[in-house]
Amino acid sequence: MSSLKELQHPIKEELREFEQHFGASMNSSVPLLNRITHYIVKRKGKQVRPMLVFLSAKSLGTIRTETHVAASLIELLHTASLIHDDVVDDSHKRRNVFSINAIWKNKIAVLVGDFFYAKGFLLALKHEQYDMLQIISEAVSEMSEGELTQMDKARKLDITEDVYYDIIRRKTASMLAASCAAGAASVTKDKDLIANMKAFGMSAGMAYQIKDDLFDYGYANVGKPTGNDIKEKKLTLPLIHALNQTDQSECKHILKLIKKHSEKRSTRTAVFDIVKRHNGIEYAAEKMHFYRDEAHQILKNIPSSESQLALANLIDFMTTRKA
Repeated sequence: MSSLKELQHPIKEELREFEQHFGASMNSSVPLLNRITHYIVKRKGKQVRPMLVFLSAKSLGTIRTETHVAASLIELLHTASLIHDDVVDDSHKRRNVFSINAIWKNKIAVLVGDFFYAKGFLLALKHEQYDMLQIISEAVSEMSEGELTQMDKARKLDITEDVYYDIIRRKTASMLAASCAAGAASVTKDKDLIANMKAFGMSAGMAYQIKDDLFDYGYANVGKPTGNDIKEKKLTLPLIHALNQTDQSECKHILKLIKKHSEKRSTRTAVFDIVKRHNGIEYAAEKMHFYRDEAHQILKNIPSSESQLALANLIDFMTTRKA
């Protein structure tokens, strides 16, 4: 299996240039903002979304200024959403590094997130990338709707498998789909090609989120189950499947435990037990592989190239990663 660094090989120069563009796009005359953005740049993650932008563009044409605008816009809005998520979730760490709200408190974190959103939109307007702005703004809207739906379902604990797929399509897959569509739109006006790349990103995003949800159960030897989703009363695919397989009495008992005692270790133990007995992890992994294979199938419509192969390998990386 290719490492992330190997997958970046076809676009390593573009990613290096992107870092300069991204850093410049966050410049401010406010010293506090510059300190915070410097902190954010230093703790950057896997950069999966910029990778999708550049690899999608390079699979269909020649990378240009518009591609860099798309990558910076995507990363600005994604970063803004993460900052706001940490405030909403009262999370003080992300990838084992202190979050913005942990260091500078909630009010500043919210304002920094707002600043990033505004910078992203201004960047697109400056370069007159109106189609790109629409693609990505629609994804941000979908993300908000997905998160709000998940919160509503966490209160009611009435989520079905179909609703779960709708939530992850909106809150995660939509932004990966927008990354691929924006990359494609930066090098071609062919609507069919753009739609094809968007569909590829959507399937990839579905697989990516199911993998994330499996981490909560210690899937694929990533360590002990964490149960964080259970603490937050989030019903994800392994548990949804298990509840569908059990009798009504046990289902009600588990849901009552989650509703009233989600923070207790005994509740998490009961949830892990029912998921294990009813093959919830295996079922979710099967669905993850379904979306992975769907993404691979869609990608076959793109001419073979080093970038197209890197996209295919990136899907495999997303579904086998350890973190």
